[in-house]
Amino acid sequence: MPLFQLVLVALIQGITEFLPVSSSGHLILLPGLTGLKDQGQVIDVAVHVGTLAAVLIFFWRDVREGLAGLPRALTGRLDTPGSKIAMGLIIATIPTVLFGAMLHFTGLSHSLRSMAVIGWTMLGFGLVLYWADQKGAQIKQSSDWGIRDALIMGLWQMLALIPGTSRSGITITGARQLGYTREDGARIAMLMSIPTIIASGVLLGTEAALEANTALMRDAGIAAALAMLSALAALSLMMRLLRSVSFTPYVIYRVILGAVLLSIAYGS
Repeated sequence: MPLFQLVLVALIQGITEFLPVSSSGHLILLPGLTGLKDQGQVIDVAVHVGTLAAVLIFFWRDVREGLAGLPRALTGRLDTPGSKIAMGLIIATIPTVLFGAMLHFTGLSHSLRSMAVIGWTMLGFGLVLYWADQKGAQIKQSSDWGIRDALIMGLWQMLALIPGTSRSGITITGARQLGYTREDGARIAMLMSIPTIIASGVLLGTEAALEANTALMRDAGIAAALAMLSALAALSLMMRLLRSVSFTPYVIYRVILGAVLLSIAYGS
């Protein structure tokens, strides 16, 4: 793969994975809008590994606490902050795994990868995010996250499997609708990405392993490293901005991009 395309794919994935603007939607659009060859599943897996590393590094304190509480959560003892985090992540991931398996094995996941679908989801779910962000109270913190809220946010996250929705965007929408502060809602949404990215990586990685060769693995390593660095930068910037800025700038971007994509999809 040309170095330019490799860098482009890694930066797009790294920057957009945790911003509420849909990384998968941008990656699907890249070949169609630029004429570049599709990057393939090996590179897709690599950039997801890179963004996974970024969120693990950025939220390491929460991750460590959740891992420490996992044994207690698995035995039903939700008496520590770590066990509550671990159980919440398990509960929140189940709807996405079930829905993702259904889309994958029925072949619907491929039929949804169209410019029209991405345009509608980019526009529609952007407006839903704006509504939830403007109307939602800011009374809950991440320490208030329990099984009920985890399940509700998991159902929101399930919709992210529709291209253009944005996993972070839709889970943040759910968090704001439940009354979490912008910063704590984003924190929970980022933690929810960890098991989801792992599940996605295992599914794609199993298929991608058959394509692997030395040159491709070298490209994958470069892509993973670049995706990790750009994701860390994007995460840091977004979490800082949320202390003083709403999600409106991301909504404006989504609405504009969605309108452009719909005009292209229905104008041809």
